[in-house]
Amino acid sequence: MPPVRHVYDAQTWKEIAHLLGNLPMSLIGFTYVATVMVTGAAMTFTVVGLPLLAFGLGGARLLGRFERGRARRLLGVRIEEPSPLPLRRAGGLLARMWLALKDPVAWRAVLYDGIRLPWGILTFTVALTSLFVLWPVLPYLARWLTNADRAMVRGLLSPSDGLERRIAELESDRGVVVDAAAADLRRIERDLHDGAQARLVNLAMGLGLAKEKLLEGQADDVVAAMVEEAHGEVKLALQELRDLARGIHPAVLTDRGLDAALSSVASRCTVPVKVTADLPSRPAAAIEGIAYFTVSELLQNVSKHSGARSASVDVWRTDERLLIQVWDDGQGGASPDGGTGMQGLSERLDAVDGLFVVDSPVGGPTTVTAELPWRDRGATG
Repeated sequence: MPPVRHVYDAQTWKEIAHLLGNLPMSLIGFTYVATVMVTGAAMTFTVVGLPLLAFGLGGARLLGRFERGRARRLLGVRIEEPSPLPLRRAGGLLARMWLALKDPVAWRAVLYDGIRLPWGILTFTVALTSLFVLWPVLPYLARWLTNADRAMVRGLLSPSDGLERRIAELESDRGVVVDAAAADLRRIERDLHDGAQARLVNLAMGLGLAKEKLLEGQADDVVAAMVEEAHGEVKLALQELRDLARGIHPAVLTDRGLDAALSSVASRCTVPVKVTADLPSRPAAAIEGIAYFTVSELLQNVSKHSGARSASVDVWRTDERLLIQVWDDGQGGASPDGGTGMQGLSERLDAVDGLFVVDSPVGGPTTVTAELPWRDRGATG
């Protein structure tokens, strides 16, 4: 038999170390599952059962993370870590507990720990015995046994084709959408209360005073002045209501589409803006609305913060994506993580599988690219 000492390389020793570590780790995992998990499951009919089970699943997640790390260091198995549970966005205590109880990553870690004890005893015994008895063939045994370990880790401890990661992203995105909708409702309520509503109250009071003056026989010029003031309040209230309605969903967008709506919002920018829209058809109303409000927010930033002399808006369709690019020759320095609404825009686009990229070196120019999924008008999903 040719010499085999050359097969005892660094990787072989790592595989042997992994096999020897299988017994203590399988004992820890099996003991944890047999005590915490089984106890929690058996007590589900009591008030502490479900919380204990949820806590136990969280611990199983941690054991799974440790085993993935061990396989990564010793076996060279490259597995992405599953996304953490979005507990902060889950709501109250019961919602968080339910999210933990239905966590597939944790349940697969429980299964992994539950079945590993016989395998841990076998691999530990084979590896330890071979170190003294089957030294020449130990490298081949180690490779064969650790290949089975690699398969178990990939099968039970890795995300299922990114499903858990996608679920976590969708849970987080749903929270972003809910928060954004709540913020919009608060803004509308504030604008109505502080703007149009206050003006209409003043109008009613003014007209009431004018009516009293008429009944008291006051001079016509006094009443005329009060009516004129009330008329001015009406016009201001109507303008504020129009602005508010435009902020909710502009009529021009509904009636004439994205091209006309973007031209309208560009005309209100303090910087000259060139709008180019190359759209063979209209996208779904929801996508159209997101595109409009994205450009509107970006042009407000151009007006308020950029110091630009000119800007442009380009909108076009590529395959199944709607692309938006807003450019200005201002001072630059914008960041998607900074203020001026950039972070909110990034979160909103991410919530619908969109992209948001800011290229804004100090000194300018600034180019913001947004990408949205294209859905034809009238599509339901």
